[in-house]
Order: sequence, then C-alpha cells, then structure tokens
Amino acid sequence: MNARPIHRILVANRGEIARRVIATARRMGLETVAVYSAADAATPHVREATASHALGGNTSAESYLRVDKLLAAARATGADAIHPGYGFLSEDAAFAQAVQDAGLTWIGPPPAATRALGNKAHAKRLAIQHGVPCLPGYNGDDQSPERLIAEAEKIGYPVMVKAVAGGGGRGMRLVTKAADLPAALKSASSEALSGFGNGDLLIERAVQTPRHVEVQVFADAHGHAVHLGERDCSMQRRHQKIIEETPSPAVTPELRERMGACAVALTLAAGYVGAGTVEFLLEGTEFFLMEMNTRLQVEHTITEQVTGLDLVEWQIRVARGEVLPLAQEAIHFHGHAIEVRLCAEDENYVPRTGRIAALATPPVAHFERAPRRFDAFIEPGTEITPYYDSLLGKLVVHEATREAAIDAMLAMLAQTAVLGLPTNRAFLMECLADERFRRGDALISFLDEHADEIRTRLFDKQKARHVRWSAAIAHPPAAGALPCPFAVPLRLAHRDEVETVSVRARAGSLDIVGEPERSIAVSRSADGALVCTEEGVAHRIQAVQLPGIGSATPWHAQADGVDWWFNDLSFVPAAAAGKGAAETELRAPFNGRVVAVDVHPGDALEKGTQAIVIESMKLEHALAPRTAVTVAEVLVEAGQQVTPGQVLMRFGQGRGAGIERSGSDIGERGCSGGITVTPTFHKA
Repeated sequence: MNARPIHRILVANRGEIARRVIATARRMGLETVAVYSAADAATPHVREATASHALGGNTSAESYLRVDKLLAAARATGADAIHPGYGFLSEDAAFAQAVQDAGLTWIGPPPAATRALGNKAHAKRLAIQHGVPCLPGYNGDDQSPERLIAEAEKIGYPVMVKAVAGGGGRGMRLVTKAADLPAALKSASSEALSGFGNGDLLIERAVQTPRHVEVQVFADAHGHAVHLGERDCSMQRRHQKIIEETPSPAVTPELRERMGACAVALTLAAGYVGAGTVEFLLEGTEFFLMEMNTRLQVEHTITEQVTGLDLVEWQIRVARGEVLPLAQEAIHFHGHAIEVRLCAEDENYVPRTGRIAALATPPVAHFERAPRRFDAFIEPGTEITPYYDSLLGKLVVHEATREAAIDAMLAMLAQTAVLGLPTNRAFLMECLADERFRRGDALISFLDEHADEIRTRLFDKQKARHVRWSAAIAHPPAAGALPCPFAVPLRLAHRDEVETVSVRARAGSLDIVGEPERSIAVSRSADGALVCTEEGVAHRIQAVQLPGIGSATPWHAQADGVDWWFNDLSFVPAAAAGKGAAETELRAPFNGRVVAVDVHPGDALEKGTQAIVIESMKLEHALAPRTAVTVAEVLVEAGQQVTPGQVLMRFGQGRGAGIERSGSDIGERGCSGGITVTPTFHKA
C-alpha cells in the first residue's frame, strides 16, 4: 500500500466520538472538519474543529446518513480523508467505497472486509474455515420458515434467532420451545428488515450463562495484525452495554492468548485493515464467536487506558499506509480500567429528552489517557433531542487493581451531577456497588435477573432523601427572615405519593414539625449548592427548579450520590394535587414523533391495550392504560411531533382511569404513560 498523506479529516459523526477524533487529530497536527445537523449546530464538536459544514435537517436520515451530503461537505471544505466514528455509516461498505471512489482516504477497513464480516452468516463461515470456535447452528441461504424450523429441531432448544445484518440486539430472539419459534422468526425478520434493510436470519444454539468478552484487534495493509487484549462487556440492558472493563475478571493469561489468536486469525482471513473488535460469548473456558464489529468501539477508551496507546492515532497512521506502531510482543497491559456509559434515560432504560440545567464533575481529563477521564459532548444548556441515541458521555477510570477501579468509579459518579433530565448515573452506581458485580460474577443475564432488586434499593434511597430534604429545597428560609410561629403546610409529591409536611421558617433554618421535630440549618455554598446541616452534619445538595405545568413546581435534586424528582404542589388546589386529576389525560413524557395512534374516541380499552406509540431516540415507546378506560378525545395524529407534557388524549369517567407504565413517574409532572421499549436501532 502506497503512503497516502492526510492533512484534513472530515469526521462523519457527532457527539463525543466526533470530539474524540478531533482531539487526536489536533495532537497530530492535522486539520479537521465537523459536520452537523440543525439540531447539533451549537454542540462542542462544531466549535472545536478547524472548519465546519452544515448538513441540514434534524434526523439522522436527513443528515449523518446522507452519503451525498457528506461527500459534498468533504469537497466544499477541502478534506482529504473521512473518519466515520461509530454508529451511523461506520460499518457501511457502500459508504466506504463511495469515499474511496471520490479520491478520499477512508479511515476504516476495506469495503470488501466490511462486507465479508458485516454479515453474521458470512463471518461465521469464514471463522469456521480458520479454526475460530462457533456455536452449532444454521446460516444458510434458504430462509423459508420450514427450513429454519427444521434446523432449529436439529440444533435443539433453546436456540437464538439473530439477524444476519446489523446488531445492537435488534432482530434477536431467544426461543426456548418449538411452539414459540414461528412467531419469533416473523418478528425478528420484520424488525431486521426495518432496521437494516435485510430480513435474513441465522439460528444457533443458545448459551445459557455466558459473558460478553470482546477482543480489540488492529491490522495494517502490510499483513500485520495484533490484539490489544479483551474487554468484558457483560453488564448490558436491551442487549446494549452500560459498563465495560478490562481485563475481564474471568479471563486468564492462557485464555487471553487463545482468544487473541482466534481474533487475529479472523482479522487476517478477512483481509482486514484498521481497528476492529471480535466479540465472543464466554462460558467457563469455552468461547464462541458472536460477530466482528468493523469499526472503533464506544469502549475503546479502556483499552487505551491499560495499553497506553491512542487507538484513533493508530487508525489514522494505518490509513496513511504506515506499518502498525507495535508488534504483539511489545504490547503490554497495566492495571484495570472501567468505563460506564452515562445515558439520558431512567432506571427502566427509557430514553429521555430535555435540557441540561446544571452539570458538575470532579477534576477529569477529556479525550486523553488519565486516571479519571470523561469523554462527553454535553455542557450546561445542552438540549438533548429525540433525534439520536441516549448516550451523553463515558466516564473512565484506571487504577492498579479492579477493586480500586470500582471504588474510583463510584467516587467519580457520586461527584458527577447532570441535572435537568433523568440519567442512569445513580443506577450505574447501584450496579457497581452490587456485591455480585464486585466479585466479578456478573453475566449477560445480570440485569434481566437483578434489575428490579437494584431499582428497589435505588427507590428506597430516593424516598429517604425526599422525605429528609425536599421541604428545605423547595422552601429554603431567607437568611434574614423573621421567625414565624405558625406552621405552614406543604404538599410534596415523589413519584405517585403526595404527602403533607408542616414547616416553620426561622432565620437561616427550617423546622420540620412532627415527632420528633427536626431543625435544618440552610445555607448556600460558593458554587450555589444548597448546604443542609442537621445535628451538626452538613449535606451538600444540588437542585434545579424546572418548568412546571400549571401550578405544580417540579424539582430535580441530588444528594449523597442519589437523584430524585419531586413536585411542589403546595400552591395547587388540594383537590387537584392527588393522582385523580392527572389520570384523566395522557401526556407525552418526552419529545418525540407520534408513530401510531391505535384508538379512537369512544373506544373502551382494557388494561394494557396499546393506545399510542411515540418514537424518540431511535426507540419506540408504547403507551397503554393500566386500568380499563374509555377514550374521550384523541388530540394528536401519526407523524406529529410532540413535546414533554403535551396532552395526547383524554379519558372519560365510565371505566376508570389511569395509564400503565413500565417506567417510573420521575420528572414527568403528571405526564402519565405506560412505556414499553423495543430494541434500539443503534448499534454501538
């Protein structure tokens, strides 16, 4: 391969990965071009690049997935190379080919290698030819239901049905008995066709207690390939990773050598060039190929931490035609690294939109190796829109041991505050603190089996802090106020519970009337945080007041590493402060687009009947009643954009009222709605 000089890189992506590529390119003395949709015009990656170019539109389909617009941007800005990041078009062989045909350098694998490995069935055949362990299964061209059913019988149940294209859990079904297979085939194929444009499926034996362990590989155009160790990504929800670590607590040096050798063999067999990840299911000491991701992974950061390498720099050097910087024997691993994905979602994994009202982190580095690292695109005032996935950023720690890394991550998360919309920050802390995770026993099934238990612990902590601090947050006494002998009743709502508490204000303190009576000294720190002191112990509380609906005043607060949302209903008429007023209407819980309205005025709905579907952050959310209701009015239609709190439909009084939700009511101010999340379209 002849050397290809690179001077200006167009980053065909957004968010934290765009900032990540720009940061490395800057360190290498290279210029960069940021592209952006209308929704991303004010985001940091646009400011940090050498040049920027508007793609127009808000959605991915209108912007980051438009090959013609991306190539036009490269021409207009004088870019001579394109880095795709991850997601979007990063594993699209046709895009890679179009980039090369335009005379630009593609910072990624050859299109032929992407095609060979991007299809799970083809990748599996190639792997078998080169001695890479694969699960028994069927990946043939005959996609008739009869053939698939017959092959499943040969394999034996349980089986896993998978889409041959794409990933991220979409088009994947676990089938435990023959009677369920026809429906699973139909739904998986339909989902895969919608998400990836290819409805073909494969079937393989299901592994019951696996870990997800992946191996980072790198290859150059001169026939060299290496692996950079493994990452354990078993902590997942909706088949998507939320906590990753390296090394895996289950991988011995001997096992690492075997897995690494298989990963390198597949890489060389495919004629691969650049960064890639070979993903395995690990059960005991046996491992089986899942797929190969032909791009940089979200979790590449932890590999950088333990190897001391910059993987984006390696990508650029390999794309220029250089030999790999290091041979296998020169790659060494030091310490333990953990990454968590900070997402705009609640503890039920429902993505949320909104504006970041306040942001605080401990001292950290950004987009470079350091013991504490925060790679993100958010800042105070950032609007999280419904057009993209829920990832806000990644917190990374590196310590000498796994135990020290877990403790460091817990401390880092406790000192991080993202206020204004729900995030999974506190949920991540509960996962990390769980003794089963700390012992290294977490398998892929961990959250399926234990998430409810984790949520219960989290809810108990939220309620305790609400009871203790919410009155002082919503009604802090003025420093110079005269003492008032009269107790004032407050109504404060947390989730579905509305409670009345009586308080007396004194200068700089608040008395909570009750048995026993409590006195809280209230002050402000230099950075604006509320400091509540009780019995000599000071607690630092960060809180923001959010736009309300009607007379209710919503708050988002954080203390002792725990977030909670509550409504101050003290100035709402008492008759309207309970559940009953909100249960006669269905409000949108977040920004989104109405995909389907399945009911009409006059319809009598049973519990759990789907009423409306909203698409937001690449997920579809189905809202359904939790009791029998009668539809009185439908106020929206398919294709309409809706905003948080917008009334979607109203219910009559004839059959009861109420909306079933698998999520919680946090921060929704009466935006009732049952939410069922389908697998994400995004694979990262």
